[in-house]
Formats: sequence, structure tokens, C-alpha cells
Amino acid sequence: MAALRDETELAQDGNRSEQIVARRQFAVTMVCDVVLPVGLYYVLRSAGCGELLSLLISAAAPALNTAYHIVTRRKVDAVGVFVIAILVLVGLGSFISGSPRLTLARGGWFTGLIALWILGSVFTSRPFTYRALKALLPGKSEMLEGLWASDPHFRRIWRSLTVLWGVGLLVDAALRVIMAYALPVDTVPALDGVLYFVTYFILQVITHIVLHRTGVFQLIFPGRRRRSARSRAPAETKEGETP
Repeated sequence: MAALRDETELAQDGNRSEQIVARRQFAVTMVCDVVLPVGLYYVLRSAGCGELLSLLISAAAPALNTAYHIVTRRKVDAVGVFVIAILVLVGLGSFISGSPRLTLARGGWFTGLIALWILGSVFTSRPFTYRALKALLPGKSEMLEGLWASDPHFRRIWRSLTVLWGVGLLVDAALRVIMAYALPVDTVPALDGVLYFVTYFILQVITHIVLHRTGVFQLIFPGRRRRSARSRAPAETKEGETP
């Protein structure tokens, strides 16, 4: 019994470590891809740079971050190359046309393409959200594959969540393009950053609600269910005691 408890605790520690690493990576991505470009844009504008030049320079931060990951991991990432290619093409197009709004709209077009790719993954052997889950929890890869192979309900939930994220990002993309062409140029970068966090927060909340209500969360983290049951047991016993 003690050995089983130790094994469960080790597994929980491993899950926590994986989640901490994933959160750190997400935080770094947010800083490089959202916070830094927005902050850099307004710093450049306050220094007297024009709208287009400020947008092009601030757009270099996400590209440099992606290039850094490709170099350090020594692995060509298809998504990373795609990001850099979009940024370069949009930058060249904006420079040639002289329109800052084309640069502002790049986030919307890029998000729209990603959304379509996510929706397309529903028809592949492993949808986007399930692959993202495996990337976040590499230590549970074997267990997740077992659930995927044996549980139709598990597969259906992750395909549904993939549709949710694809549709949500399409809405996000449409809003970004509308803002780029309808609002004052200096207003859009800040709103773009806010919209990113709002979209991510809403989709994450809905995802967690679905995972809890369908029982998928308990399938992935069975140790947490047992630990919660043990923590409630003393309280229940105390309530049942007679004075």
C-alpha cells in the first residue's frame, strides 16, 4: 500500500514539474510575442518614429524568438518557419505599399490561417488539442495514447475541443482585421494584445469546464481524485462523530 502511495506521489510530482515547465514556456512566449512587441511599438512612437517603422521593428521580436528556438533546439519547426515567413512577407508588403494597416492586419490573417489549420486537424488521426496536451504532458504520453486507442468518449471530447479552439480563433482573427482597418493606428497594437489574452482566457475556461464536467480531467489525473477523496475523509469522519 505504501509503495502504491509513493508511486502515486512521484507521478503527481512529475505532473507538477511538467506543468511548471509548460507555464514557464508559455510565459516566455507571451512576453516575446505579445508584451514586448506592444511595448516596443509605443516606445518607438514616443521617440518620434513613424507608424510603419515602429510596427515593422516591433514585429521583429516574435520572429527573433521563433528563430532562437529553431537554432537552440537544432530542429526545423514547420510552425516556426511558417511564422517567420508570414512576418517577412507582410513586412515586405507593408514596406512596398507604405500602409501600416497591412502590418496591423497581419495578426488577424496569421491567426485565421492557424485557425483553419486547427480545424483541419479534426480530420487527422490526432487533432490539434490532443497533440498540444501530449506536448504539455510528455510523461503521460503512453497513458494518453492508451486512452485515445480505447475510449471513444475521450477521442470525441478532444475533437470537439479542437473545433472550439478553431472557431474561437477564427472569431479572434476577424476582430483583429476589423480593428486594423477601422480604428486609429496607434490604438490597435494595445487592443491586439488585450484581445489575445481575452481570447486565450475564454477558450481556456471553457476547455477546463468541459474537461471537468465530462470526467476527462479525472482520467488524465487520477491521483488528484484520490488525493481529494483522502483530504475529505477526515472532515467527513469528524462530522459523523457523536459529541
